[in-house]
Amino acid sequence: MTTWPNIYLQDSASPLMEQLILFHDHIMLILMMIVTTVSYIMIMLFFNKYTDRNLLEGQMIELIWTVTPTMTLFFIATPSLRLLYLMDEINSPMMTTKVVGHQWYWTYEYSDFNDTEFDSYMMNKENINELRLLDVDNRMVLPSNTFIRMIVTSTDVIHSWTLPSSGVKIDGTPGRLNQASLMLNRNGLLFGQCSEICGTNHSFMPI
Repeated sequence: MTTWPNIYLQDSASPLMEQLILFHDHIMLILMMIVTTVSYIMIMLFFNKYTDRNLLEGQMIELIWTVTPTMTLFFIATPSLRLLYLMDEINSPMMTTKVVGHQWYWTYEYSDFNDTEFDSYMMNKENINELRLLDVDNRMVLPSNTFIRMIVTSTDVIHSWTLPSSGVKIDGTPGRLNQASLMLNRNGLLFGQCSEICGTNHSFMPI
């Protein structure tokens, strides 16, 4: 049985994800209004037997169906551009963390703390206290309420470091350093997975 939380977005763990969820709800409201209006008009036309053979032009209705979509796009574009600005990189992060994708595990580097580095593999043994296919042997630990710069790269193929509850999804490309900003405002255990089809064990790269 599917419940509503299973088909909705994860609970936010960062201010950015809160804004993304609000933007999602905003867009869904507009889409529902559009679908309802178009469906109503189509149904009325299907069952409407009235015709007007003398109707050659309708400037008012043409004005309405030109201005209305324009205003709708304006109400979509304004919060979208605001979110793009908020997702831009931060100028002075408090710490930097590097993520390196391999086939098929992650390596984390904390260059701010005496070059600490470790590999993170998925747990193979079954344990009732662990989530299947989501838990790892070495968990990545990040502080809360701290501006963090994430640097993501890869050594072999393209991977994608994705943490849905924080609103971060960034590709790790061989020979390239990609950068993302992250700030967690909720303590807890967060789960993610590689979101790029990177090989046979693609689904076994939890975060």
